[in-house]
Parts: sequence; structure tokens; C-alpha cells
Amino acid sequence: MVGEKKPRFILGLMTVASIVLISFLLQTAGNPFLNSIVMLLVFYIVLPVWICSYYFQKRGVKLREVVFFSGIVRWLLPIVGLTFLLLVFSMSVYWLLLRGLMATAPALVNLFLTPQPLPDAVWYLAATGVIVAVIAPIAEEFVFRGVLLNQLMNVFGLWKGIGITSLIFAVFHLNFFGAFLFAVIASLLYVKSGNLLAPILLHSANNTLAVYQAFADTSFMEWLTVTSVNDLYTKATPNLVALIVSTVLMLLIIGWMARGLKQHRSVIR
Repeated sequence: MVGEKKPRFILGLMTVASIVLISFLLQTAGNPFLNSIVMLLVFYIVLPVWICSYYFQKRGVKLREVVFFSGIVRWLLPIVGLTFLLLVFSMSVYWLLLRGLMATAPALVNLFLTPQPLPDAVWYLAATGVIVAVIAPIAEEFVFRGVLLNQLMNVFGLWKGIGITSLIFAVFHLNFFGAFLFAVIASLLYVKSGNLLAPILLHSANNTLAVYQAFADTSFMEWLTVTSVNDLYTKATPNLVALIVSTVLMLLIIGWMARGLKQHRSVIR
């Protein structure tokens, strides 16, 4: 056992040292865009591969047993519908959050609503878009659903495992409530399908829409989009209706997806 742990420890130490060295060299080069892209790639590729390879190898699980194309077609239409509902919920709950903060922290709301200019470097925008829309969803689903959810379900059971995993996932995202609900849906989708590809596709579709809205078409879903303090009041009705409807539909979907699931069920044993 000690002999097995030693090579992993050395490999981990070498990985950390390599990351520190790369970061130092990039800082010396003085290109903040390149530095940002490389660090994102390290965060979304090197670290997840390290974590997941250890977890799956320890359990003797092969990649084709975790992600596969068989049976995924029947989940494509539900994934499209879930993507739209989650987007509507996230945008409307974000409006509610900002509206609530106006009474106590108006300066913070103004900070959130201040538009950030896009860099002129097209390659940087393209690389960031690919990382956010493709690489990040794969990495996050492998870590949060593939590793963390399975581990927590083995320890605490189905619903506590999903709840804790979703809470941890939401902490790392700005829109906490939107991210939490997304994580619950993604977890149920994974457990229900037994295929990590299902939540990966959901996550990728969600992030792709976010990239499109940020980089290509800022008027996308304009009837819900809040870009100024004035929008918090003029778009209150559509956001409130969207929030109520999407919440009800999501609760119904969660109830439907939960049917037939065992209380203690881990996809990876």
C-alpha cells in the first residue's frame, strides 16, 4: 500500500511544481491573456485528470463504463428542454437576487451590472469560449458527478449526496441558486441515465448559451436580461412570472426524475 502511495505522491508533487513553474514563466513573459488561458487549461484539464484517474483506477473503473454513447439519444430532447428551463430560472433568480440587494447593497448591484469590455484578441475570446463551453463542462461533471457525487452517495445516501454535491458546486459559481438547481438536475440526470455523458451535454449546452450571450448576442433573451438598475423594475413582471413558472416546472421534473431511484445508489461501486 505504501509502495502504491509513494509514486502518486511524487507525481502529485511534480505536477504542483510544474504548475508553479509554468505560472512563473508566463508571468515573466508578460502576456496576461496567454497566462489566463494556460492556467484555465491547468485547472480544467491537469487537476481533473489527476483526481479522476486516481478515483477510477482505485475502483477498477474504465472510462467507457462512465461515458458512453449507447442510449444517449433518448436523453437529447429532455436535455434541450432542461437547458432552456434552467436558463430561464437562472436569469430570473439572478434578477430576484439583484432586486433584493438593491435595498441593502446598491453599490454591489451597480458593480454586478457594470459591463466589462471584451478584449480585442480574437484568439483569446475563441480559446475562452472553447474552454467554458466544452472543456469546463467535461471537467466539472467528471469531478462533481463522476467522483464527488458517487463518493458522497456511498457515504450518505442518494439525497444527502446530491444535496451536498450541489451545495459545493454552487459555492464555486456566482449565481448560487441557479447553480444549485442545475447541480441537482445534473446529478439526477446522471443517476437516472447511469451515463456521465448526459450531464456533460446538459452542462455544455448551458455554458454554450452563456458564451453566446456574452460574446456574440447580448440581446439574447432580452425580455429577461437585466443590464441596468432600471431593468430591475421595468422587467420585474416577466422575470417574476418566469421565476414562478420555471420553479414549478423544475420541481415537477425533479419529482419525475426521482421516481424509481433507490435511496442508496451509487453509479460507480
